Amino acid sequence: MSVLVVGLSHQSAPVAMLERAAVTGDDLGKLLHAVNDSPHVAETAIVSTCNRVEVYAVVDKFHGGVSSISELLSLHSGIPLDELSRHLYVHYEDRAVQHAFSVACGMESMVVGEGQILGQIRAAFRHAQDEGTIGRDLHDLLQQALRVGKRAHHETGIDQAGASLVSVGLDVARQHLGPLDRVNALVVGAGAMSGLAVATLARTGAREIVVANRTYDKAVRLAADATAAGVTARAIPLADLDHGLAGADLIVSCTGAAGLVISKGQMEAAGAGADGRRRFFLDLALPHDVDPGVRDLPGAALSGLAELRTAEQAAEAIGPEAIEAVRTIVAGEVSTFLGAARAAAVAPTVVALRSKAADVVEAELARLTGRLPELDDKARKEISQTVRRVVDKLLHAPTVRVKELAAAPGGDTYADALRELFDLDPKAPEAVTRADIASEASDGGAAALAGGSGGSPPQMGTADIASEASDGGAGHIEGSGT
Repeated sequence: MSVLVVGLSHQSAPVAMLERAAVTGDDLGKLLHAVNDSPHVAETAIVSTCNRVEVYAVVDKFHGGVSSISELLSLHSGIPLDELSRHLYVHYEDRAVQHAFSVACGMESMVVGEGQILGQIRAAFRHAQDEGTIGRDLHDLLQQALRVGKRAHHETGIDQAGASLVSVGLDVARQHLGPLDRVNALVVGAGAMSGLAVATLARTGAREIVVANRTYDKAVRLAADATAAGVTARAIPLADLDHGLAGADLIVSCTGAAGLVISKGQMEAAGAGADGRRRFFLDLALPHDVDPGVRDLPGAALSGLAELRTAEQAAEAIGPEAIEAVRTIVAGEVSTFLGAARAAAVAPTVVALRSKAADVVEAELARLTGRLPELDDKARKEISQTVRRVVDKLLHAPTVRVKELAAAPGGDTYADALRELFDLDPKAPEAVTRADIASEASDGGAAALAGGSGGSPPQMGTADIASEASDGGAGHIEGSGT
């Protein structure tokens, strides 16, 4: 089984195609199960954000997996397969691991270094776990990706610019409106991106922040956070959106709605174009929340994902040194992760070899007892311990060495060599349980099985992931709070 990534992002596809391919709500669960139930796929997780849709899968055949996933993405999006395929990228085995770690570090984001992707990966992990489509391989990969992402942000200056779609978008808003401490802001939605917008506007000291959301209680919580930061803020239900639009200079919208939330007609009815007020619309939703026609209104400007794609402020502020430092971290972590995976792959064969040796020892000791019944218990015990020590010493060096060799590329051949040299039953390694492997790891091979010589931390459990989610996790980025 090998890890496969099939996806499209702002780097490979136009925003219009990303809109059509976006996976939200019930559709995300349906696609998750459709992929997981398809031929050649054993595990599935889907990372879906405002600028990427990526299917992570564990497959037994490369071409079969790519074909099945591509067809399902085409079916879901309604984009013809031949058209969609031109914008899909595929990563397999080592490249899939490298891609996952780079994504978690924000290196593949529209704004390099933005940290919200960690929350999106956590959301993908939890959703796949809740739906029962994630197994050991993707569990380990996504957990390690989260750790690598956190390490990159903690140890480098990759996020020193506060780079996110929100911060870059608000920088563009300043160019149109001037200092944001003079504006009345309306934030539509109460998901991760909306929460970031409220927090950023509160730090800049906006004159007033109004939060509109379908679930009113969530809007109230966001407004309360802004009030606690010393800014005038209030919540309104989404039904009162027209009233909120009339008094707003800056409108930030990021909901999970399937259609437009703010139309040109709404804005005209709210006085836009006739009241002499300059307005800026920041549309961070996918599909779009704001009617592109609002650009035609006097005094109005609109920036969406397509415009933000060309923003270079964050990358310039980060600098090449930080980017290179992250690349170094990713390369080292990929090497360590793959080495540990290869070492773990040989462990069942090592356990099967030790099991066969133990069976031989027991059979010979039983034979000895039958031939020399006059041996007393003390002599029998001493002989037994001696034979076992001899076998353990003979097996110790080759089994430890084979784990070390297995960590290198092509290391799986050493497991094949062991099976051939010691005439092991081909099915024996498959029958080895994880408990057996854990026991073997403590017997001379713990470093390799627990993460290699690179010092990767031990694997976390579900509770650890839940804890991680509260540590900077922004949840799903497409305004899932509405």
